[in-house]
Amino acid sequence: MSDQEYNAANPEHVGQAKREMVDQRERELMDIQFVMSSKEGRRFFDRYQRICHAHETSFTGNNTTFFNEGERNIGLRMLADVNEACPELYIELLKEKFEEFKKKQKTKKIGV
Repeated sequence: MSDQEYNAANPEHVGQAKREMVDQRERELMDIQFVMSSKEGRRFFDRYQRICHAHETSFTGNNTTFFNEGERNIGLRMLADVNEACPELYIELLKEKFEEFKKKQKTKKIGV
């Protein structure tokens, strides 16, 4: 946007603001793709999904529910962003977690 003050009645100003918003969102999605493109980045994302209890109920029956729902909301927002940016990398994360689970199960059976 130029040095002149933003005017919401000016179609040029509105169009420029929309383009800037789109550009910002595209950068955000590219950043998410970058993080999720490595195994370490996927582990980071998964860790925060667990910390935020994104796949758990937040209801406690008391005021703690509000806190829990705030945490969960962040996790769900992160998940939505990942699914918008790179759903195939989220699937890769799930496959990696499943392989890790199978490995742990095999270790338990062997008794190691």
